[in-house]
Amino acid sequence: MTIKMKTNALVIDIGKTHVKLHVLDGAFTSVFSKQMKNVVELTGEYPSINVSAIWQWIVEGIKEITKSYAISAISITTHGATAALIDRNVANSDGLVLPILDYEYQGITPVTPEYIDIRPKFSETYSPDLPGGLNIGRQLYWLKIEFPEVFLSATDILMYPQYWAWRFTGQRYTEITSLGCHTDLWSLKKDDYSSLVDTLQCRDLLPPLKPAWFDCGAILPELREELGLSSDCQLFNGIHDSNASFLRYRLTQGQTPFTVISTGTWTILMATQVPLENLDAKKDMLANIDATGRPIACARFMGGREFEAISEQAGSWLGEQFDETDLQKIIDQQVFALPDFSDGSGPFGSRNSGFVGDVNPISGIALATLYCALMIDYQLKLLGAKGKIFIEGAFLKNPLLCAVINQLREKQEVFLSKDSTGTVQGTGYLTTWDDVECSIDVGQANETSLTALSHYKEQWLKYALEV
Repeated sequence: MTIKMKTNALVIDIGKTHVKLHVLDGAFTSVFSKQMKNVVELTGEYPSINVSAIWQWIVEGIKEITKSYAISAISITTHGATAALIDRNVANSDGLVLPILDYEYQGITPVTPEYIDIRPKFSETYSPDLPGGLNIGRQLYWLKIEFPEVFLSATDILMYPQYWAWRFTGQRYTEITSLGCHTDLWSLKKDDYSSLVDTLQCRDLLPPLKPAWFDCGAILPELREELGLSSDCQLFNGIHDSNASFLRYRLTQGQTPFTVISTGTWTILMATQVPLENLDAKKDMLANIDATGRPIACARFMGGREFEAISEQAGSWLGEQFDETDLQKIIDQQVFALPDFSDGSGPFGSRNSGFVGDVNPISGIALATLYCALMIDYQLKLLGAKGKIFIEGAFLKNPLLCAVINQLREKQEVFLSKDSTGTVQGTGYLTTWDDVECSIDVGQANETSLTALSHYKEQWLKYALEV
């Protein structure tokens, strides 16, 4: 199957760690890409997203791209847990009435203990109470009590992909994948905004809800000319990044159960045909909503962040080489990395991180590999995930990690995406939604010859569950 597209599409991918631009050809293959580091702005009242740096880089990048490629459509994907308060009537560079808060800022949690009393129940939203600003509802509550006059000057609350769509088109919309991503703002029970939206008195600030593939209209004329885009270039509403990875599997797997493991800064497991009643809020399990409006049972941890932390604390550098012998040595010597290395997220978010055994003679990269594989296996068990497992994203660069998952999930088939830009492809699909025919290119994960892995897993879990 193929996807028909006359000219190139441009995907803007704003992740927590990097911002990327990808040009996709008619088969949705990336033919050009570039990226920049996404650095949090630490000056000001609170840590925030440096939208000026991102916007300037995007503009310069598109100007470079349009010298070589004809762009007929633009689609946007971003990380979740992020929203912008804007005043659409003020003509300034970014429209913000307050800087966009960095969701990792822990300072808002201790000063908002009463938030727990106003947020909806988990059984309504399937959104757990998360640390820092990982619930957009807590962000909005904190901003409202800390900056009441400025908050009142906002005309709109925009989810993060739609903030950038507004910058391009001047059109304001909301979209379900970002709105339904552990925000506390959407009720799965009512299929409508949650009670918190009315408690915060912000229902009128949320623009009309449109699907991710909605055409937002023409790009602003002066901007279009500056960027070198044609007058008929379309810009689409945009999507939460993990949901972009999930989308192409939703479109190809039919009614069979499956799980997508989207990896990057966050590792997010998204499982179909799992009852939402299986979800445990205390284990960082939640329901996302996919682009078609269907809830998905999810579990997550900060896999990329924890991998890096374990590697560094165990004395490795991230480019270091390791092999299966290093993994076996760790298993034989019973060296363990124990959660949590991410400031409170994941299924062991209340636990203090640490090591068991002597980490000096072993590979820290190999130890981080075993840790992340065990975390994924544990979360698959918590979900009760069935059927095929598809791995997407950054962990594809670590085939041994994927092979260990394959060994741990002996009753399930584990497949690896052969497309390193699954999130980007899923976002690209939005530009041809009315004529979308998609396929996935995957291969089976490698086998391993590790011995005593099951015993090592049991011992790791015993340590991890200790309070």
